[in-house]
Amino acid sequence: MDLQDITKDLTSQTNYRITQRMEEMMRTNPNYRNLDEANRGVIMDLIKKYKEKIRHGLKPSRLTVKEDKYYLYENRVKLGLTHYDLEQINNLLDSFKE
Repeated sequence: MDLQDITKDLTSQTNYRITQRMEEMMRTNPNYRNLDEANRGVIMDLIKKYKEKIRHGLKPSRLTVKEDKYYLYENRVKLGLTHYDLEQINNLLDSFKE
């Protein structure tokens, strides 16, 4: 399971189910064990933000995704994100693009 697997069919999933799938991924995929609770919170906030747009039939634009990537890069020290964490989150954000 990967981050992109969690974001499949966002329109039909509840927030609870997305959280369940995220926790399952954290347990089963060793590549994501480096994410601490704060990093998971950042990822969940991004997923929820894009889920609401997708539920209304709007695909996130490339500019929106780019702005989120820039925000995360600028605040990486404050958020406690490593380079590897940023790569994983960027892959997630790329999966939302049109």
